[in-house]
Amino acid sequence: MTCRELVEFLSDYLSSDLSGVEKEAFEDHIRDCVACARYLEGFAATVGLVREAFCDPEAPVPTEVPEELVEAILTARPR
Repeated sequence: MTCRELVEFLSDYLSSDLSGVEKEAFEDHIRDCVACARYLEGFAATVGLVREAFCDPEAPVPTEVPEELVEAILTARPR
């Protein structure tokens, strides 16, 4: 597996949707490639933060979020 191929499989790996052969190739590459191992760590952390951020859609927006950002998100959000 190449670094480029690994990126294509990230979501499937984290959701345990890879076949046994694909998972083995993915994990072999991670063991051998420090850059991809770090990329996986960052990607997994980001996915975790996104899941956490959307666990309660009715939660108030933290005060440290700029009002302009909130307005831009609300404007861009599909209705």
